[in-house]
Amino acid sequence: MNERTLGTTGPAVSALGLGTMGMSDLYGPADEAESTATIHAALDAGITLLDTADFYGEGHNELLIRDALRSRSREDAVLSVKFGARKAPGGAFQHAPYDTAPAGVKDRLAQTLRRLGTDHVDVYRPARLNPDVPIEDTVGAIAEMVEAGYVRHIGLSEVGSQTLRRAAAVHPIADLQIEYSLLSRGVEADILPTARELGIGITAYGVLSRGLLSGHWSPDRALAAGDFRGFSPRFQGEALEANLRLVEALRAVADGVGATVAQVAIAWVASRGEDVVPLVGARRRDRLAESLAARDLVLSAADLAAVEAAVPAGAASGDRYAAVQMAALDSERPV
Repeated sequence: MNERTLGTTGPAVSALGLGTMGMSDLYGPADEAESTATIHAALDAGITLLDTADFYGEGHNELLIRDALRSRSREDAVLSVKFGARKAPGGAFQHAPYDTAPAGVKDRLAQTLRRLGTDHVDVYRPARLNPDVPIEDTVGAIAEMVEAGYVRHIGLSEVGSQTLRRAAAVHPIADLQIEYSLLSRGVEADILPTARELGIGITAYGVLSRGLLSGHWSPDRALAAGDFRGFSPRFQGEALEANLRLVEALRAVADGVGATVAQVAIAWVASRGEDVVPLVGARRRDRLAESLAARDLVLSAADLAAVEAAVPAGAASGDRYAAVQMAALDSERPV
């Protein structure tokens, strides 16, 4: 597995990371034994970056990672943790401001360290901006935890360019975690150039657009209770039909290069620059194996042109989140 560095100040990580959210939350039931086996398979394949959040499964995801790492060296993994979302018993997200005040930073970090069974987090980041809490205060509190040795690097998630600049003025920022895929390219206009100017890496999540770009989705797929794709605009009615037509156009390109749709979609994100690290959200070993093959897929200039002709920028139908969630994204606010 090749390595990339998260920005100019962050850690060296595998060129692909593993996002573990779906093992605990939001995509319906998962098999815990298979999830653990998938984490082990990822580590064995050279993946070092494991991405989680303290609210995935109300702490279950951190406990799952802790148990998966019991038989491994702590140094085998670079643990990236988001915090701040609030949930109610039963798992429903509360539409309340994110818990990013300095006291919340330290309290939630303490609980994360306990659940993960570690003495430090490699990258710690607020999951979203709380407009009522200056980003300087949040980053300043995490910086104190860096100084104390509990956090190694500071990251951000789904913030815009102005917030990036304000945060970087307080403490070096390793990376920005943001959705980036053939169907979600808003980062390219202003945020990506700003991140590069500031030496901030990009950790790209949603590279398969929550399964739309996997090549395995069908319009009649039944969704389990609790699968948030049942409410996602891109998975509804005519929008889903239009998005799947894009996938079929991409499949023709993938067939031409001897790869799967998912592999081409991942390789396209990886081709955006050495400062971009795609996260794959595999919950099973077979899906992980398919994603890992994207490491060896080199898309020529002609291939890339064909990919972008099949799925042009802005071609996606429907927003990437429901309206209430879109409203919480600093990254989607006008510059």
